[in-house]
Amino acid sequence: MDYWVLAFYCLVKVEDPRGEVVRHQEFFKGRDLMSRIYISEQGINGQMSGRVDHAQEYMDWLQKEGRFGDVSFKKHLVKEHVFPKATVKYRRQLVAIDCEVDLSERGKPVSSGEWNQMLEERDGDTIVLDVRNEYEWKVGHFEGAQLPELETFRQFPLYAKALKRKRDPKKTKVMMYCTGGIRCEFYSALMKREGFEQVYQLDGGVIQYGLDEGQKHWKGKLFVFDDRLVVPISGEEAAPISECVYCQAPLDVYYNCANMDCNALFVCCADCVKKQKGCCSEGCYQEGRVRPIAEDANPKPFRKWDYHEKIKLKGLRSAAESREEQPSAQA
Repeated sequence: MDYWVLAFYCLVKVEDPRGEVVRHQEFFKGRDLMSRIYISEQGINGQMSGRVDHAQEYMDWLQKEGRFGDVSFKKHLVKEHVFPKATVKYRRQLVAIDCEVDLSERGKPVSSGEWNQMLEERDGDTIVLDVRNEYEWKVGHFEGAQLPELETFRQFPLYAKALKRKRDPKKTKVMMYCTGGIRCEFYSALMKREGFEQVYQLDGGVIQYGLDEGQKHWKGKLFVFDDRLVVPISGEEAAPISECVYCQAPLDVYYNCANMDCNALFVCCADCVKKQKGCCSEGCYQEGRVRPIAEDANPKPFRKWDYHEKIKLKGLRSAAESREEQPSAQA
């Protein structure tokens, strides 16, 4: 069976976001749809996988709804669901920025074709900012792009102020991109607030760029927040630009650390992840609650375990340690 994977957002004032959550939940009943959708007073931000006909019904339903009439969808065809359940929630901030910005003062959206031209013509007064996380950047990014050195993007307002001290905000041309476009809506408005006059954002993000232009100026693959984790941005296969944290073999396969108190994403090959018992470091294996690894060529994101699974894990761990302490039969 075929499924659509949808990525979409719409920034518009929503008077009753919790009521909109209920409307969505009602619409989902009886339909083969899985999702991660957030709705706030600022609008809607969503990702979804759904049976093709049901996904089309959702797109028609949302676009016919007056307040979300301007929403556009980015679509990819897959063979299975890429989300574990149908989640629709209220969220106070669609993008974690922790400050007020005037969304009417956003950067100028540019098409994928215009973005290419700007990349090819950029000069010393142009900077290309990747406003994604380091683990996203590691597996793929645009040629010549910069990743702001931040622990989290909640610190971006401080980064913008620091950049203004280094670069002339009147002369500097700022090109910004993210996965699907929504982060740039907020961060570009913040850059404008800090006095940067020439701010541009890639319309539709890397997802739309891949649909329009393929790999042209993109290196590697794209990190996505669903079960696929890392995908090519187009139909073309792409050489990995990241490597195994242990043996440095070139690849772009992510695992969650098996230490339940770490759970960090790390790039690792199948041989090393087995040898290291699924952990991102030797310390993580020694430090405690380590779940058994699932050996899979295409690992999925870790799902939180319930109480009974954790108790079972504790028993398995104790039994394994007991066996390790037994003398060898051949000794």
